[in-house]
Amino acid sequence: MRRLVVLGAVMVVGGVCVLAATQQAPQGAKTIAVEKLKDNLYVLTTSSPADRATFSGGNVAVFVTDSGAVIVDTKLAGWGQALLDGIKKVTPKPVTTIINTHTHGDHTGNNELFGATVDSVVHENTKSNMVRMDAFKGDKAKFLPKRTYKDHLTIGSGKDQVDLHYFGAGHTNGDTFVVFPTLRVLHAGDMFAWKDAPFIDRSNGGSGVAFPQTLSKVLSTLKNFDTVIPGHIAMMTRRDLEEFQKFMADLVSSVQASAKAGKSLDDAVATAMSVPGKYKGYQSERIKAAVQAIYEEIKK
Repeated sequence: MRRLVVLGAVMVVGGVCVLAATQQAPQGAKTIAVEKLKDNLYVLTTSSPADRATFSGGNVAVFVTDSGAVIVDTKLAGWGQALLDGIKKVTPKPVTTIINTHTHGDHTGNNELFGATVDSVVHENTKSNMVRMDAFKGDKAKFLPKRTYKDHLTIGSGKDQVDLHYFGAGHTNGDTFVVFPTLRVLHAGDMFAWKDAPFIDRSNGGSGVAFPQTLSKVLSTLKNFDTVIPGHIAMMTRRDLEEFQKFMADLVSSVQASAKAGKSLDDAVATAMSVPGKYKGYQSERIKAAVQAIYEEIKK
């Protein structure tokens, strides 16, 4: 027999209200932590506080408007019920709009749960990438995004306004930066996934060489955000994003210098391993794969 225990507990971690402990799920059930950022904006994080090793997909923003909820990304397939439960914890309103930051399945895995009539929006390149995914072929093509944009799109107005921006290639060739202007929050998706080298998906138009340039455009153009929702880690700040842009510039410069000097890929990787050490809290677990992608891009 399923047993639910209402705890009513609210934890404050780093100024963010964590609501995930309000209900105890049955043993073995998938759960997602809910964090309240500001007013009517919540984030469903990558895992529950009790099990940070559980991978459920990217951070999901839930923006509650007068007419319904706007969500950014839909996590990994198989986590649909946990996603729906998380949304229900913050609002009884229906999901009216889905925004996917990019094409990957850990950010688009549950789009179909919201039906074929929900308003869904992506960058035009992301839709082209999604068309090639098995998850959106055949009968499931009806769950492809309804709308696309090229450079900028505004949804809603006033306190319910959401701005979508595209600044160029990086993680893929269609990464959307989502801004909630009245709350001064930016959802960066996997253009700032973690404090480590990013996954550069060249098969979907990603570019390591363009990555720091794209982030530079974001920072020089968008002035109306202080808080950043990253792809897969805890909430960050504008200063954190500025630091990540510098990290990426240093990483790309290192690989470019190695390629120009005629170094092998292995030597380029060894040289680039020193870059994370310049930045507090940065890891080097993904350096090798990123350097290989950048190196091959340069050589091509």
